Amino acid sequence: MRKRILPLAAMESILKKRSSAVRVSNSAKEALRDILEEIGEEIGEKAIKLAHHSGRKTVKDVDIKLAAK
Repeated sequence: MRKRILPLAAMESILKKRSSAVRVSNSAKEALRDILEEIGEEIGEKAIKLAHHSGRKTVKDVDIKLAAK
């Protein structure tokens, strides 16, 4: 089983912030968490490659922003 990083409470906050939803199901929170973590991993991998290509061991915000495009 894969360890999850993002807390479900944060997913609920994200879902409630932009809507008038009174309740959010656990399955909806888990689905959002899974998708965000997957996207985050993909961006992270690209950012690491960009940092290495630039001759750095440190990933910077510019690497993340460029990888997200």
